[in-house]
Amino acid sequence: MSKRLFIPGPVPVHPEILAAMATPMIGHRMKEYAQLHERVTTGLKKVLFTSDRVFLATSSAFGVMEGAVRNLVGTRCANFCNGAFSDKWHDVTVRCGKQADAFRFDWGTPVTPEAVEKALSTGKYDSMTLIHNETSTGVMSPLPEIAAVMRTFPEVMFIVDTVSSMSALKLPVDELGIDCCIFGVQKAFALPPGLTVFTASDKALQRAAAIEGRGYYFDFLEFAANDDKHNTPSTPCISQIYAMDRQLERMFEEGLEQRWARHRDLAAYVRDWLTSRGFELFPQAGAQSLTLTCARNTRGVDLASLKKQLGEAGFAFDDGYGKIKGQTFRIAHMGDMTRSDLDELFAAMVAIMPELA
Repeated sequence: MSKRLFIPGPVPVHPEILAAMATPMIGHRMKEYAQLHERVTTGLKKVLFTSDRVFLATSSAFGVMEGAVRNLVGTRCANFCNGAFSDKWHDVTVRCGKQADAFRFDWGTPVTPEAVEKALSTGKYDSMTLIHNETSTGVMSPLPEIAAVMRTFPEVMFIVDTVSSMSALKLPVDELGIDCCIFGVQKAFALPPGLTVFTASDKALQRAAAIEGRGYYFDFLEFAANDDKHNTPSTPCISQIYAMDRQLERMFEEGLEQRWARHRDLAAYVRDWLTSRGFELFPQAGAQSLTLTCARNTRGVDLASLKKQLGEAGFAFDDGYGKIKGQTFRIAHMGDMTRSDLDELFAAMVAIMPELA
């Protein structure tokens, strides 16, 4: 039985998107593909508010997260870690043979601009990584404030994962000064997984040109050379790119401002529903994600049983991740979701636990 997805990703995909993926295949070196590619990257630049290069990679986001490390870390990298996925990025950096230090924050707390300033002021780092919206904890770090600090360290590559935030709120890549912004499409973009979008500033491409051992599949210079022809270094996931083409049309039809407002509304709605029923929010006040809510299991619910029963009712529900599994649970509210979608989930939860009514 298929399930309605309320997990942190993948999220539900609209039938129009699935239909777009059934578009007849074209050759990726044909002019028809170049036209599709140019149309998609032009649309993405509008969503990202950037004039930088925008590349399409057939990969999960972690492929490009590794690629960014290989292309942009020269001397040493500062990895800012406040959850499972940012911890993993540090591990990836080290496994790539790069010198790196992890700056760790308690789970549930954001990365702070003060900590970034303190770390980079040592002069030891030529790059840094940051996950804007940590899906393991439902914490969103203050990106504009961190970006203000980064402007005082122009020699440091600013590498940001916006996997579960891009398109849910305004993230103006150029204004923020991000050198490499990375996101997969299976979260707030509400597409099937398998495609990753990333940017590269001129400064990033200059850094990449000076780095040896970039590999091939994620070599930023290969992406730039092919981008000149509106193409990719290797065979792209064409069906996914058709899906992105249609989703961009749908985003502009809804309106970006309206899309951002809808995500703010859904986030507030879920938080209010949970807190009014005695659940505490896991993230520090003011640092709650706009795309998923992570709540403490303050009512002592048997989360494994709830997950099982919701699954039997046709809903995919996610309890905590990693070391906070069982202590927390997460509800996604991103992509193309509406209040009525959430009301159906909440009704199913009340049917299983009448005390939540």
